[in-house]
Formats: sequence, C-alpha cells, structure tokens
Amino acid sequence: MQQQINMHQHGMMAQPPEMISTKDALYLTDALSWNLLAMKKAHFFASQCQDQEIKQAIERVGQMHQRHYQQLLHQLQPSAHVQ
Repeated sequence: MQQQINMHQHGMMAQPPEMISTKDALYLTDALSWNLLAMKKAHFFASQCQDQEIKQAIERVGQMHQRHYQQLLHQLQPSAHVQ
C-alpha cells in the first residue's frame, strides 16, 4: 500500500524505499558491475582508437557509464535519503 502511494503516474517511485529486498540488492550489484565493466571497456577501446571522432564518441559512452555507476552508488548511501 505504502509503495503504491509513493508511485508517480508513470510507475516511478518518488523516492527509493528505506529497505530493499535481497533480489533488488543482487540486481543493483549486477548493475554496478555492468556499468563498471562498460566504463573500463570504453576506456580501453578509446585508447586503441585512431579516429578522433570515434574515440570521442567512445569516451562519451564511458563517461555515461561512469555517471550511471556514480548515481547508483549515491542512491545506495544511507545519507543520500536523509532529509
């Protein structure tokens, strides 16, 4: 019931729950790993690239994955939810 109250029209929660399930924690761990791996691969591929335009595009992809990784970490910190 409380979770339904926290939902917006588009199915998104207004704020994360105070506790997450084990399944959610495992998914978040996977998401962190995926973003970290994608960030590392983008960095490697950009360093191997000769074409500057492609290199910059790959670097932007790596930066996007780094932002996603940092956003997930921030949401997992208990102090991020204190008002």
